[in-house]
Amino acid sequence: MNLERVRTLGELKKTNYLPKPIKEEIRDNLIAALRARKEVFEGIQGYDESVIPQLHTAILSRHNIILLGLRGQAKTRLARLMVQLLDEYIPVVEHSEMNDDPYEPISRFAKDLIEEKGDQTPITWLHRDERYAEKLATPDVSVADLIGDVDPIKAATLKLPYSDERVIHYGIIPRSHRSIFVINELPDLQARIQVSLFNILQEGDIQIRGFKMRLPLDILFLFTANPEDYTNRGSIVTPLKDRIDSQILTHYPKSIAISRSITEQESSITEEQKDNITIPSLLFDLIEQTAFEARESDFIDKKSGVSARLTISALENLYSTIERRMLINKESKGYARVSDIYGILPSITGKVELVYEGEVEGIATVATMLIGKAIRKQFDGIFPNPEKNKKSKSKAPSVYADIINWFSEGNKVDILQNATQSEYEKALLFVKGLNDLVKSCFPRASKPEQLFMMEFALHGLSEFSQLSKHRLETGIQFKDLLGSMMNFGIGEGEEEGSSSN
Repeated sequence: MNLERVRTLGELKKTNYLPKPIKEEIRDNLIAALRARKEVFEGIQGYDESVIPQLHTAILSRHNIILLGLRGQAKTRLARLMVQLLDEYIPVVEHSEMNDDPYEPISRFAKDLIEEKGDQTPITWLHRDERYAEKLATPDVSVADLIGDVDPIKAATLKLPYSDERVIHYGIIPRSHRSIFVINELPDLQARIQVSLFNILQEGDIQIRGFKMRLPLDILFLFTANPEDYTNRGSIVTPLKDRIDSQILTHYPKSIAISRSITEQESSITEEQKDNITIPSLLFDLIEQTAFEARESDFIDKKSGVSARLTISALENLYSTIERRMLINKESKGYARVSDIYGILPSITGKVELVYEGEVEGIATVATMLIGKAIRKQFDGIFPNPEKNKKSKSKAPSVYADIINWFSEGNKVDILQNATQSEYEKALLFVKGLNDLVKSCFPRASKPEQLFMMEFALHGLSEFSQLSKHRLETGIQFKDLLGSMMNFGIGEGEEEGSSSN
């Protein structure tokens, strides 16, 4: 069918076009996609065995759907991708504000126009991208916004009484006829607004002021909500919940690999940054591990969740931290350092909600603790566990003995944020036994990789309480743990201790 040539109702009747209810349309297109093994929800990762099969089932069942999940779980992304299951174009009566089907018009305007012009009624073709409407539920959303209200200006302009249906200005829901309509954060709607959705979902009835109307609206409704709000009595009116056919639970990525893949897919990193900055795989994993630790932390409100946007922003900040050092030192290439992970702190502090205990600690302290736990977790899978000798009471010398003994002699090392690559290398090579440890564990690593793992070993040892680590204004300082504690106890380490907060 050549859509460009079909411009009137009469021409449309000569084609083989048959209108379908939107849920049937989406169902048929999903069936075709599944048979062809075509990916429908492109770009969505980690849901292949959980959320997406349930979505398929709900669509095949012709259901209205609610997606329940914490923030940053791709609920809105899933809803917007549903558009891909619509037909590319559908015919509508030209200038109709309600996307009227030329065969089955529902608005007064379309009915009058077809009655007047018959087969000469002009039609236009509506693209699938225009058949999606979305509304964020907020306390100030009114019935007029969603359903409609009497428009006195229209009444005056058309010289019509308020009792005439044509004076109604329809809200976003009637204007979404033959479309997908999404309400984000459904429980935030006032109860009286939720009540107005009852009959629309069940019967297609609309109540506007004193008008008795029955509009057979053809809409696929999708809702999103936080599980805590949705299941909490009083947040959502029970009869409305009963009219939503399928409830699907979303979730955060279940593995570091999936989480990392999502972060790299969604982050805005320039090609120049990618070409000039080298970041070891471990540092990507550390960012993801930090988010995993945050979701398990007793300091963070689990009802609020930890959005996937945290790691996306963190990766962008990581690249920018390294880029800034390159610019300051006028270096053409940038190599990541473990201490660059602290450049992601602004991405954490603005994206987590603390419980009371977390507020007492302070957001900066909590964020630093999360990074420390992430380092400890990753370190345990790469280097020998420093605590194993203690637990087994083995007399065999620790692989870290030379390093720890060097620090116990009163030595310390500063890893400064803006140090050049040569200064960074010199500081790490100064630590006795550190280079030998990394060479024995990673004999094939390149020089930048070896330097990175040398610093990582220091961070890991500090997280296992083998060394002391202090955050300075200009970087990180490592020293002997016992000596640091004794100095702090007699007042000599107060400045260093305060800089770690």
